[in-house]
Amino acid sequence: MALENGMKLLFLVCGIVSVAFVLLISVYLIIAGLPAIREIGLGNFLFGTRWAATAAEPSYGILPFILTSVYGTAGAVVLGVPLGILTAVFLAKVAPPKLAGILHTAVELLAGIPSVVYGLVGMILLVPAIQRIFSLSSGACLLAAIIVLAIMILPPVINVSETALRAVPKEYEEASLALGATKMETWFRVSLHAAKSGIAAAVVMGIGRAIGEAMAIIMVSGNVANMPSLTQSVRFLTTAIASEMSYAAYGSLQRQALFSIGLVLFLFIMLLNAFLNLVIKRGGKQS
Repeated sequence: MALENGMKLLFLVCGIVSVAFVLLISVYLIIAGLPAIREIGLGNFLFGTRWAATAAEPSYGILPFILTSVYGTAGAVVLGVPLGILTAVFLAKVAPPKLAGILHTAVELLAGIPSVVYGLVGMILLVPAIQRIFSLSSGACLLAAIIVLAIMILPPVINVSETALRAVPKEYEEASLALGATKMETWFRVSLHAAKSGIAAAVVMGIGRAIGEAMAIIMVSGNVANMPSLTQSVRFLTTAIASEMSYAAYGSLQRQALFSIGLVLFLFIMLLNAFLNLVIKRGGKQS
């Protein structure tokens, strides 16, 4: 009994500590980010199209960063999620056990590769290829960032989707086959539908991975504060912070503006996760 009460207390303390860290991060970002927003102006900060923190007349508009992060994440999801789900279906339903084990190990290894390695490979192989194919002055662009992000979100999408598909009761598939459906129809109309909550969670994880990535993207996107275009160098919210924080003077408006970008990114991710979780819950209730 004493051991059980002690474990309950330990779990309670761990939960409180986790929530406290989130609250501390939130409070710190608000305190550090609001001064710059007040000085620059919320409208000028969020909807300004020019970022020139070190110019003689500095400008702190982050609309290009926001749109680039949205377009880049959306593009990665459009490319990576279907490929990840189809791979999960293959591993869970089609592949022989030995082949599935080998591919599953490869996916796990892919998840363990540091993000800087993805960026390095993209910079050496992908960027020159895009430059040659589209006859660009530089292949470091939004398209390269989207492709790298799509590859990086594959491991969580595949692993979580595969687990969800394997958890579908066999009776569902047997009943579908007994009613005359083909295996392909059963996999895509029964199994995927039954596993949709787990697959939705996989998509949420993939979006979180894509929107929070910085190191790999800074190496392949060009890191220039342009409005987003597939074949133009761009800068994400995360890369804006990573690239300028090291030389921003302590207490300067530039440094405060970088904290404000962090606050915007934090709020954006929280709102996106809340929206996606709401959609998942509503879908679960309807089903």
